[in-house]
Amino acid sequence: MGIQIDREYIVAQTQALVQIDSVNSDLEKGAAGEGNIGSYVAQALADMGIDPIVDPVERERDNVYGLLQGTGDGHTLLLNAHLDTVGVTGMREPFSGALREDKIYGRGAYDMKASIAAMLAVMKALVEADATLAGDVWFTTVIDEEYGSKGMEHLVAYLQKEAIQIDAAILTEPSQLRVCCAHRGFVWLEVKTQGRAAHGSRYADGIDANMHMGRVLVEIEKYAQELLQREGHLLLGPPSIHVPLIQGGTSQSVYSAFCRIELERRTLPSETVAQVVAEIQALLDRLADADPQFSATVNAFFDRNPYAIDPQADIVQTVRAATQQTLSKEPELYGELWWMDSALLGEAGIETVIIGPTGGGLHADEEWVEVDSVVQLAQILAQSVLTYCRTY
Repeated sequence: MGIQIDREYIVAQTQALVQIDSVNSDLEKGAAGEGNIGSYVAQALADMGIDPIVDPVERERDNVYGLLQGTGDGHTLLLNAHLDTVGVTGMREPFSGALREDKIYGRGAYDMKASIAAMLAVMKALVEADATLAGDVWFTTVIDEEYGSKGMEHLVAYLQKEAIQIDAAILTEPSQLRVCCAHRGFVWLEVKTQGRAAHGSRYADGIDANMHMGRVLVEIEKYAQELLQREGHLLLGPPSIHVPLIQGGTSQSVYSAFCRIELERRTLPSETVAQVVAEIQALLDRLADADPQFSATVNAFFDRNPYAIDPQADIVQTVRAATQQTLSKEPELYGELWWMDSALLGEAGIETVIIGPTGGGLHADEEWVEVDSVVQLAQILAQSVLTYCRTY
């Protein structure tokens, strides 16, 4: 059974979605948030005859879901995208949705309102074809991916509360129509060195926490190089670390009593938070052994797990075959360097694969998506639904 994807519908929906300001209100105080775009998506589902499920996460910030029920004897598949975007500082026309030379421009065009449009087009095509599926298809859009992933956490909780069994998921984050089977996680750590405050002239009394942190930074740089030499993940390469923030001292004429840095350690599926903390602690212990006056602590204050799925998993093979059929070539399997909501689905026991459109300007001053790739994404999703959920 084949279904027809409406290209004009995809273009119109992508433009309309881009024209709705949905900058994450946790990222930027006073930003629009996801209220208006959630309402729009709910209405789009209603217009095609699907009862929207509006699931409040916070005030005027709702997840929006839609369900096409199967006969009950097939796999249940979840499609997902996020509603929010990053900010628009530096953009000339962030909400234009302009169409030029097969590209749609504006904040969120690529990340990831075109994916929402593709998902809507698939649901519409299934409804219009009166397709009979063995398994259910869940359309899900969530808030807050760009900041704290509260929307995805809420979706997972909703599925558990309602005892909804999801067999697999397709996350439609941008991927250049490649099939993503893994991504890194991260750990945020704080390292503090303790000194002793004293007047800048009293060298016998002061202990400079900033100087001690300098030793830490030297060791962190060595550690960073050592990480890059480790045997990495087949799709993700080696782990990495960098120092995004540093703070220390109170004034020019005072020995600094404290210094703090924050570290971001990008992790692989084989690594744990405890392992990462232990490696940094070992580094600090070596410095303390060399100098009795050296005092430092390390604390992991936030983390997100990495994610990987077996490339031989049914959902990966389903999407891979659908992509090959649509593009007439074997798709690339790859791993992404950044973190995605797929890790939260994976933690809930839902096998998840990632595929999304082609474009550019993620979080940049000019963002765009290729229309052809959005249509192809919809075709891939539709074929994946028909195969995975089985049609009669």
